[in-house]
Amino acid sequence: MDAIVLAGGYATRMWPITRNRPKMLLPVGDTTVIDKTLAQLDDNDDVEDVYISTNERFAADFENYVDEQGYEKPQLSVEDTSDEDEKFGVVGALAQLIDREGLDDDLLIIAGDNMVGFDIEDFVDFFGDKQSPVLAAYDVGDLERAKSYGLVELDGDEVINFQEKPDNPNTTLASIACYAFPANVLPKFDTYLANDENPDEPGWFLQWLQNRQSVHAFTFEDVWFDIGEAAAYLDAVDWKLGGEPKIADDATVENSNLSGSTHVMSGATVKDSRITDSLIFPDAHVEDAELTDTVFDEKATIKGIDLTDSLVGSYSKLSDE
Repeated sequence: MDAIVLAGGYATRMWPITRNRPKMLLPVGDTTVIDKTLAQLDDNDDVEDVYISTNERFAADFENYVDEQGYEKPQLSVEDTSDEDEKFGVVGALAQLIDREGLDDDLLIIAGDNMVGFDIEDFVDFFGDKQSPVLAAYDVGDLERAKSYGLVELDGDEVINFQEKPDNPNTTLASIACYAFPANVLPKFDTYLANDENPDEPGWFLQWLQNRQSVHAFTFEDVWFDIGEAAAYLDAVDWKLGGEPKIADDATVENSNLSGSTHVMSGATVKDSRITDSLIFPDAHVEDAELTDTVFDEKATIKGIDLTDSLVGSYSKLSDE
């Protein structure tokens, strides 16, 4: 089978941190958001080719990253867009990629901004057993939270109903952006789009497909992080760091208190400050400040100011003077 890793978004909800970098390459401990996915696909013998579906703006970032990490299978497939307003929806992008790359084998699709605890190999094995379209599903455990997701109702492990971000959820079982399709389903992407169906989210395509054939769900109870906004990103870092601070060997921390999952990265300086559950990116400088649940980008500086729930862009200069 082949695999597509979706990495074409512009992550505008996390600007300025993601204005000039793909969120999939944001650091999570010693790795990045996308690393576990790429590593597992690279190691999976059932997966032949891996396509990173991205946009023109970030293509060079992914190309350099894949080369630096030494991955063998991943290759880029670049959308002809460089701005959010030019995008033609995830389903539209998938249909174009399938045509562009001439894909005609079983296909695994997974979002590059999702971090999941399950092994992709287990998902692929489940798909092999079912030989039908398969999605991954996670119980978010709360009806209010469920309103933000596409939801599935099951009979055993077969999907019998979809709800897309409903006001009154029937279930808390969310369909996440991890899918597998038999080869004979791929032409149906074009059929779906030709009927003017919703091109934006794969969940709509799965709902359309479920009305025409069996769709099964791979449910899991491990962690799932959908890195769509800063809070989810910080939650993923907290999981990775286990609630303990991490300081790079060449970072400088003087007369400061670090608590929670705070990460002070390479070349950064923290002096006379209190940092809680925050990320201090490489070569940033924090002095006489208190940062809580904040992402402080590379080469930014701050002195004499307290921040909470903030995103500070690279090269920013914040001071009380």
